[in-house]
Amino acid sequence: MSESSTARLSVFKTYKLYVGGKFPRSESGRVYEVTAKTSSGGKGKWLANAPLSSRKDARDAVVAARKAFGGWSGATAYNRGQILYRIAEMLEGRRDQFVREVGEAEGLSKSKAGAVVDAAIDRWVWYAGWTDKIGQIVGGANPVAGPFFNLSTPEPTGVVTVVAPQDSSFLGLISVVAPVIATGNTVVVIASEKSPLPALSLGEVLATSDLPGGVVNILSGKAGEMGPHLASHQDVNAIDLAGAGTALAKELEIAAADNLKRVLRPQPVDDWTADPGTHRMTAFLETKTVWHPTGSLGSGGSSY
Repeated sequence: MSESSTARLSVFKTYKLYVGGKFPRSESGRVYEVTAKTSSGGKGKWLANAPLSSRKDARDAVVAARKAFGGWSGATAYNRGQILYRIAEMLEGRRDQFVREVGEAEGLSKSKAGAVVDAAIDRWVWYAGWTDKIGQIVGGANPVAGPFFNLSTPEPTGVVTVVAPQDSSFLGLISVVAPVIATGNTVVVIASEKSPLPALSLGEVLATSDLPGGVVNILSGKAGEMGPHLASHQDVNAIDLAGAGTALAKELEIAAADNLKRVLRPQPVDDWTADPGTHRMTAFLETKTVWHPTGSLGSGGSSY
């Protein structure tokens, strides 16, 4: 029998979590079925079995994010911008894969899915350009009485948990993750439960970029199962409830109050392609203000 006529078995992709720069399976061993969305909104063909993350996976992700925070927040804003732009280059190189995955996840035609992926890559580039500019918008020198310099500068909040949008599996995901890391935070992402595959594939891009392991950690599974634990976790500094429903958002907001986390409440977004503004960057920045005496210049008493 010739090689060309030999039946070939398909090689199915095994999707895994992305935690600490590595690709673990859920420690629980659990998976759940992910199916394509049809144009009518119904259940389509089987796509993959995605990891069903546990509380232990969530804790591991927080540990990884905390470990990575010092190096990432301490990097220059210009360097962070270079790394984010490199990620955009790699997304562009894998465009066809994401077009297919987004189309299956959201029930879109190839052309519409292509437009979504292009918008997502452009959004990543947009945030890459903001890394060394946001400080000029929200910081600066303050006019004060007396011989002092008074300077306010933004600093990252720390480890941020993001509940990703449920219906926008890629553009919405990037729109909530990129601003968090652009400003020097690290992040634990709970991907869309019904459409997690583009998010898990994003982890493969991040792993082969210059982004340090642990800056972004991606979990798939149930937000209602992992969310309360992350919201009450004492080493999580902030939470974005973008993809949480009304009841879950209220539950997580109450849990987050235990250690005074910053909370970004769900904000309805009709069109993720619209100008995002800067509010998702400033939401997870703290302002540090420093006073410094100006000193005297000679016997004339002038000062600088």
